[in-house]
Amino acid sequence: MFFLPQSTPLRPLAAAAALVMCLGAPAAHAVEPFVLKDIRVEGLQRTDAGTVFAALPFRIGDTYTDDKGASALRSLFGLGLFKDVRIDIEGAVAVIIVEERPVIQTVSFVGLKEFDKDALVKSLKDAGIGEGLPFDRALIDRAEQEIKRQYLSRSLYGAEVVTTVTPVERNRVNVTFTMTEGEAARIGEIRILGSKAFTEGTLLGLMELTTSGWLTWYTKNDRYSRAKLNADLETIRSYYLNRGYLEFAIESTQVTISPDKQDISITITIDEGQPYTVTAVRLQGEFLGKDDEFKELVRIRPGGPYRAIDTTETTKAFTDRFAIYGYAFARVEAQPEVDRATGQVAITLRADPQRRVYVRRIDVSGNTRTRDEVIRREFRQFESSWYDGQKIKLSRERVERLGYFKEVNVETNEVAGSPDQVDLVINVIEKPTGNLALGLTFSTTEKLSLSASVKQDNVFGSGNYLGFEINTSKYSRALVLSTVDPYFTIDGISRAFDVYYRTSRPLNSLGDEYQLATPGAAVRFGVPFSEYDTVFFGIGAEQTEIRGTNSIPNAYFIYRDLYGPRSNAFPLTLGWARDARDSVLTPTAGRYQRVNLEWGAFGDVRYLRTNFQYQEYFPLTTRFSLGINAELGIGRGLGDRPFPIFKNFYGGGLGSVRVFEQSSLGVIDPTGAYIGGAKKFNLNAELYIPVPGTGNDKSLRFFGFADTGNVWREGEPVRADDLRASAGLGLSWISPVGPLKMSWGRPLRSKPTDRIQKFQFQIGTAF
Repeated sequence: MFFLPQSTPLRPLAAAAALVMCLGAPAAHAVEPFVLKDIRVEGLQRTDAGTVFAALPFRIGDTYTDDKGASALRSLFGLGLFKDVRIDIEGAVAVIIVEERPVIQTVSFVGLKEFDKDALVKSLKDAGIGEGLPFDRALIDRAEQEIKRQYLSRSLYGAEVVTTVTPVERNRVNVTFTMTEGEAARIGEIRILGSKAFTEGTLLGLMELTTSGWLTWYTKNDRYSRAKLNADLETIRSYYLNRGYLEFAIESTQVTISPDKQDISITITIDEGQPYTVTAVRLQGEFLGKDDEFKELVRIRPGGPYRAIDTTETTKAFTDRFAIYGYAFARVEAQPEVDRATGQVAITLRADPQRRVYVRRIDVSGNTRTRDEVIRREFRQFESSWYDGQKIKLSRERVERLGYFKEVNVETNEVAGSPDQVDLVINVIEKPTGNLALGLTFSTTEKLSLSASVKQDNVFGSGNYLGFEINTSKYSRALVLSTVDPYFTIDGISRAFDVYYRTSRPLNSLGDEYQLATPGAAVRFGVPFSEYDTVFFGIGAEQTEIRGTNSIPNAYFIYRDLYGPRSNAFPLTLGWARDARDSVLTPTAGRYQRVNLEWGAFGDVRYLRTNFQYQEYFPLTTRFSLGINAELGIGRGLGDRPFPIFKNFYGGGLGSVRVFEQSSLGVIDPTGAYIGGAKKFNLNAELYIPVPGTGNDKSLRFFGFADTGNVWREGEPVRADDLRASAGLGLSWISPVGPLKMSWGRPLRSKPTDRIQKFQFQIGTAF
């Protein structure tokens, strides 16, 4: 919240008046020049004498003149520390007599509710009003007026701000801002006059501003804001321009407020004009001899109604295509030729590519923690090469996908004196990339569990990942140390190490003893084959021990009896991933595909375990989107052995089929334990809905979901009749401790033996 300017100089009239008063004093009468033998300063209470001496234009031994005296007064007043300054001459001695400004001891607020106190204190301090700063009445008055303007911007038209300055000992003052905020003015009526082609209700539905309703206490959209009204007017304008009304105009906007300053009425008068049909699209100008290539980019369709968005997208596509060929400053204009008699319009696209340029230098700005090389290695545009708009766009996207920055922008600056050169500046705003999480949870399934993790996605600004996790839930415990170097080689080959110790037992197991213990380690490498494709391969070593003698599931007991309590494995892993989503955490468009193959080729167990995942996101509108996720897992034993039971897939819960309890789908052991299976399938669909009042913020969204899937044992046929299904609503939030999801739903297909959990909550689930 910006309340005040960053700095406010001493008002010129006040300074001039004080200077005249000082120069008019008897002690400042004209004197004959003389050599200074001494300089004394009187009246100081808090200010250091060195500050005064540093501002003086003369020293002991210099010749004192009236001009130097006047210059000294200006310098001392310019410090902003003194209310009055004068110079007395006693023989060959200059006596500087000052009266210090009071210092602010405290700044307090009475009746403040609408604004955050800490933000207001910071804004005032940036403007020169804060504890320990010199008191300046002019600054206080300006702050008071600025706070009033901020109240007006929030529809608090009856708000009053009164400033009280209370002197205290040692030339200090307490400053108190007393606010009488009152009630916010509400929009009681919005009228749109002049609409004929569309109903008034249709146009009102396009606006963010609205009259008071059941949810406006939260959205506050019934509070008038000039900025919001201007945005709504542009929305209405775009609505008409995209439906053929080329000459649409807003004739007037009237905003009236009731005498008690509580009700606001808005009246908008429009002139629709007539609808126009596009008859032709022509290209004029220089198109680098690639006219056919540019014609393919035209979104305007002759025979249909004029649509401003098609024209805008076409000119942007032309500009982007020129940028690919190095023309960073190409000009493309759409010139309509209107025939009002017939309601027809012809569009002429005129292009001037200007000059071709190359990039002289690339600078990085705003990275206080992340090293330059971490950002530069993601750039596909190089220095001393031709400017390529497509590579620059891709470079910005790659830097954004790092996840280290709130914002990433690329500026193109011309080089003075070199019309064929530009400099690129990558401006980033960093965000915290470390995560320290401590959790204590209780559920009917896991009972009391402790979880803790320390993760850093950008260790020491190097771009490397380092994480440590511990989990102590009832059915699954883990101790994991992981590290990833995304640029193990300069070509972008990544390397990851995992060291872990896990113990687990199936859901609904009898007794409290853990049955499976798995220490292990693995190393993986990732090789990028394109901007979106990466191939992974690695090797691991692990030992799984089936522990316990009482109340263990029959399947575990039989496996241990046949193959021994310990199984050593050296799995080889091979995988491929393509990530073309527009965001990793909050995707709204694009596709993600992943295939993993785990091959137990050596050791006591021989098996194949494959997993395929497919995600696609469809933007339905600017704020609504649909996400589809499908996952298929298949495992089989090799040689004479079955698929290892401790490599089973599990289903149910968040990330699988919601409403069914976590890991409760699949094979049920005779003891009642849910032991998973060698085959898994689940299909999920989510419709993302913005939370009212959050605008385009995608970190907090509602969603509706529909899930189906199940888990089967090895050799068991996959039947559609076995599929479980559910549907419901949920909330997704990218919280400071990771992606958080909570959902509530009902089963659509289930069996009496299924464990139903209508409300589910989890941190760290992506889909």
